[in-house]
Amino acid sequence: MAGILFGIIMTKSEAVSWYRIQEMFRFQSIFMYGIMGTAVIPGIILVAIIKRYHLKDTEGQPIEFKNKDRRWKKYGIGGCIFGVGWALTGACPGPIFVLLGQGYTVMTIVILGALAGTITYGLLHNRLPH
Repeated sequence: MAGILFGIIMTKSEAVSWYRIQEMFRFQSIFMYGIMGTAVIPGIILVAIIKRYHLKDTEGQPIEFKNKDRRWKKYGIGGCIFGVGWALTGACPGPIFVLLGQGYTVMTIVILGALAGTITYGLLHNRLPH
């Protein structure tokens, strides 16, 4: 049910639109940045609440946030690879499945490419600088 709701929201908000994504990457519209902001801002607020009130998960364990690694190169390189894939395909991982569900069967190629990249990373991850 959550996946169906996600698909409906992504479709109705036009977040799966190739044209909207291209507008974002060409800095022609702030539409997609607004959609992302509506996810980031509540996330920041919820994390602050969790930290302030020391909330626990469903099993009664305290929710802990670990500090991120300060080596920024891996985040920059990974983000660039992700961004190039997003710009070329017109979809990031969530919308890929929404578009496939809408009948755009060409997205199977994108899904296979994403899986191939994930498998490649899994095989090479011990040899990569972390």
